[in-house]
Amino acid sequence: MARPLILHDDRLFPADPTVRGIARELYATVAALPIISPHGHTDPAWFATNEPFRDATDLLLAPDHYVFRMLYSQGVALDDLKVPRKSGVPATDPRAAWKLFAKNFHLFRGTPSWIWLNHVFSKVFGFTEFLGEDNADAYFDGINEALATDAFRPRALFDRFNIETLATTEGPHDPLKHHKAIRESGWGGHVITAYRPDAVIDFEDERGPRAFERFAEVSGQDVYSWKGYLEAHRLRRAAFIEAGATSSDHGHPTAATADLSDAETESLFQSLVKGDVTPEKAELFRAQMLTEMAKMSLEDGLVMQIHPGSHRNHNVGLLESHGRDKGADIPVGTEYVQALKPLLTRLGNDKRLSIILFTLDETTYSRELAPLAGHYPTLKLGPSWWFHDSPEGMMRFREQVTETAGFYNTVGFNDDTRAFLSIPARHDVARRVDSAFLGRMVSEHRMDLVEAQELIVDLTYNLPKKAYKLDQPRPLPAPALAAE
Repeated sequence: MARPLILHDDRLFPADPTVRGIARELYATVAALPIISPHGHTDPAWFATNEPFRDATDLLLAPDHYVFRMLYSQGVALDDLKVPRKSGVPATDPRAAWKLFAKNFHLFRGTPSWIWLNHVFSKVFGFTEFLGEDNADAYFDGINEALATDAFRPRALFDRFNIETLATTEGPHDPLKHHKAIRESGWGGHVITAYRPDAVIDFEDERGPRAFERFAEVSGQDVYSWKGYLEAHRLRRAAFIEAGATSSDHGHPTAATADLSDAETESLFQSLVKGDVTPEKAELFRAQMLTEMAKMSLEDGLVMQIHPGSHRNHNVGLLESHGRDKGADIPVGTEYVQALKPLLTRLGNDKRLSIILFTLDETTYSRELAPLAGHYPTLKLGPSWWFHDSPEGMMRFREQVTETAGFYNTVGFNDDTRAFLSIPARHDVARRVDSAFLGRMVSEHRMDLVEAQELIVDLTYNLPKKAYKLDQPRPLPAPALAAE
């Protein structure tokens, strides 16, 4: 028999009644604030075409690596979950895939996915019983019926979720046609892009050869010469800014930076272009390109995001069969103090530059990241990320960072997700955890309630807007094009 699905009003608040009461009051201040989502991986085509989502499996299961990595760890084949292969989408019945997911839904107990998915099931679709094997068909049919209505089209959900800004992430070789279509549609939703140049910076990336070809095509530059390569980046960054971008994003294996001479950098680049690629050369070029991107940020104003420390696509077999981003990314230890020193020595005191640092290595919070951000005017700390995007991870972040960096050297919350329907759930978790943290500080008389009320609004809304330069005036969307 299915159990009632009830999201308790005090979920994630402290058990102590005094602190819980304060947290409840703080949360009420921000619960209905608009969502600022300045970094993520949703598909801009959803908002460009506004076509209905296909079905429950296609929307909630097959694209969500948080979900299928857990199932894969328990022996469930990705093909049986309808996760696309390189060769195409497996001919798996979507209902059968959903029922397999429902049968194993208990595996997610205690994880962030359990919180996010139940929020989606309850708040977005209105289910009143926990998902399980017995009601899998009812869930599948109910979700599909909802998705067939106008109220569940991407733009309608965007408005329903009270999203003020949503950033997607594209590479410099992307022509940005979906963002152009969004702007020309006349729709008022603010969907922007972010510049993610990894595929044409990392010579160990298997996407590189094709990405370089497309980079040359869309930029009109000789990207195999150092001068043309740099000019192509400048031109594409300008095109991204025209499409609304306020940030760049860099997902390098490490946080290494370098400050080579122009001659040294050009020689290194030409060696790599000619095919003389070694791990050491590839790493040095990635390190130098963080400095080159920082120089360009001084010119065009893009905020830099550095997301290091993931051994991506660790499962070689899955990479070969299903491609990238299939749940096989594993955190590794990451050093920041020496790694960032070349960049910071060159540009770390220039207030015009803004760099947001992320980590998957929590041991660096109090030892390296908070002291760095607590000193250099260029640095801010991004929120707990990826594997640490959880109530416990968020609390650890606040506890270890605040004493040195304070609150105002952090940038609020961003959801960094491909799962569109989970965005409100993720932001709700962050607002509740921050309310709980501040509630404790008020109860310990480390700040008063008025301060905490101001601070919770800053953490939720003002800091992400300021950090990502979204508090600046933006042009109105272009009017819809007349039909020819």
